[in-house]
Amino acid sequence: MLFGGLFIVRKRALSAATSFAVLLGSATLVAGTAGPAAADSVVPLNVGTIGDMVVDGAHQRLYFSDTYNNRVVVTDFAGTFVKAINDLAYVRDLDLSDDSATVYAALENADKLVAIDTAQLAVTAEYPTGQGTKPSTVASAAGRVWFGYGENWDSDLGSVDLTTAVPTVALALTTGANWSHAPTLRTDPAAPDTLVAADGTISSGPIVVYDTGSGTPVVRTSAERQGFVKDIEIAPDGKSVVAADRVTSLTRLSLTDLSEQEKYPVSWSAEAVAVAPDGTVAGGTSDRDDVGDVFVFNGGSTTPASVRDTKSWMLFGGEMEWAPDSTRLFVPVQLPGQSEHVLRIYTSPKLHTVSVTVKAPANAPINKPLTVSGSVSSTLKLPAGAPLTVTRYDAENPAGKALGTRTLTANGTFSFPDTPAAAGKVSYRVAYMGDAKRAYSTGTAAVQVAPFPTYLKLDQNRRTVDYGTNVTYTASLGWSYRNRVVEIWADPYGSEPKRLLKRGTVNSAGKLSVTTRMTRDTWVTADFAGDTRSGRAHVGSTVYTRAGLTTALSQHYKWSKIGTIWYQSYHQTGDVKVTAWNNPYPGRMTKYEVQVWYAGAWRTGSEDYVRLNSGGMAYILFDGAGAEGVRARVRTAYVDGTSGDNVNTTVHGAWKYFNITR
Repeated sequence: MLFGGLFIVRKRALSAATSFAVLLGSATLVAGTAGPAAADSVVPLNVGTIGDMVVDGAHQRLYFSDTYNNRVVVTDFAGTFVKAINDLAYVRDLDLSDDSATVYAALENADKLVAIDTAQLAVTAEYPTGQGTKPSTVASAAGRVWFGYGENWDSDLGSVDLTTAVPTVALALTTGANWSHAPTLRTDPAAPDTLVAADGTISSGPIVVYDTGSGTPVVRTSAERQGFVKDIEIAPDGKSVVAADRVTSLTRLSLTDLSEQEKYPVSWSAEAVAVAPDGTVAGGTSDRDDVGDVFVFNGGSTTPASVRDTKSWMLFGGEMEWAPDSTRLFVPVQLPGQSEHVLRIYTSPKLHTVSVTVKAPANAPINKPLTVSGSVSSTLKLPAGAPLTVTRYDAENPAGKALGTRTLTANGTFSFPDTPAAAGKVSYRVAYMGDAKRAYSTGTAAVQVAPFPTYLKLDQNRRTVDYGTNVTYTASLGWSYRNRVVEIWADPYGSEPKRLLKRGTVNSAGKLSVTTRMTRDTWVTADFAGDTRSGRAHVGSTVYTRAGLTTALSQHYKWSKIGTIWYQSYHQTGDVKVTAWNNPYPGRMTKYEVQVWYAGAWRTGSEDYVRLNSGGMAYILFDGAGAEGVRARVRTAYVDGTSGDNVNTTVHGAWKYFNITR
């Protein structure tokens, strides 16, 4: 062709224009609850194992033997850590003295018993039992500490006499039994001079009732239970014991002859028993049927008042104890598949459990009636007409709004209408407040209530303007409940960040306007956050902005008019210099196009893309040698998508005319 070209630019990496997206968020209202405190609580315990637990009512403390960590951990009745008494080698069984002044502990690997002062929370005395004795069970009464020791059919019964000036240890006191392992031992002030021993490691293990009035155990009665007796407790009447075994389950036995007096039905084999000072019996099971593992029997009843689930298997002689006032039950357990131990505190264990189930539609429109229904069940059936309190929680009433009292039908169901006036998550809580025999209980159901739709409009959509034009955007908001604030955002194409143009309250006509200078194609949005009754709204408007562009010729020696057009004239020995500018963007190129007047028409001579420098400039030289008599014109352009990016809209500059002379 007639002209050669050259350009001068600073080389930069191409950066593709970034895409944009508008994210619509949603908020979820979390409704609070009010009412009586939860009946039960769960507290983590700082123990590695739980060998035994005793309750000290005089000091309001719990003692746990942490066998794995060789210590006794002390907490208050809420399960809060108080102190750890360390260096107690493989501490096993614990027992509290009748005066609550001392906790006795059996240290199997140290061949001794120790006395822990409950005021000082420190070991104040040690009682060696002899090398290789391995004491592991303990019970104290009337100035003596009884202990079981040994293992593998080489086990026996011993005592420490604390009534003498120097405590005296006696061994091999067993009569009337052949222990496979150190027997479980129980004493109680309600049964003076009575020691009960049980062997729970074999199915034929005996229960032996000893008379200890003489200081030496004498068999009063014995029996083989044929069922792995895992735990045993003397009842507060002083006339019976309750035994937990894996075959006949939970059974009350006479202390006189160990005859069966009554059975307490539980779901599976019994592993633990605790008898409260008022006679209430609690039994723990291995919950293989997933129906609960703590059964509570009130006032001699053989029907459980409540069944609780500790969420663990109470295997291998689980521990449980009552508080001295018979109102709380402490059950330490290990969570399944975890090393963590927790203390479950049942604060109303004697009350019949109540379960409230509430049903409501998953979704509903605002200000339209809906129906809430449900049922109430209990281990002691509620009568028809039992009152239920209803509370609604929503965005306008986060603390709850009482909806009054509803009553239970004869078949244990309830139903009531309501018209939610707030949008979002609306929760209905139905509560049975409890009575002398039944526990407090609640149930909740949630409805997602759709708000009133909100009208929102933004003008200027799909308008195309020149670079640098000031454009005024106006958002129009329709009816809303309370919120009248609108935000207008600009999100230019490319790497420029989204920015807030204006946030404000619309005027009395529902309008909010803002003016901004346009430099790129821009997605402008109006956002309304909604309120408790009006829905969120989001609208967008795209305004296309032509790229900024200038084209200039220089280095001519004169202007010449040919026909009606003015030309810039160049000698054929010189160069035609074209200076092009576009608004800068990384990697951007300008397109030049040269046309030549030939045979009575403008015909394309050459076209190409030239990279712009960081300031948006390009310089193009056309060599005029040998082009005498040529008439030509040149223009530059930004072409959306092919000029290296797409952040502006296509624009072509005006033609610049020139001719070449001698």
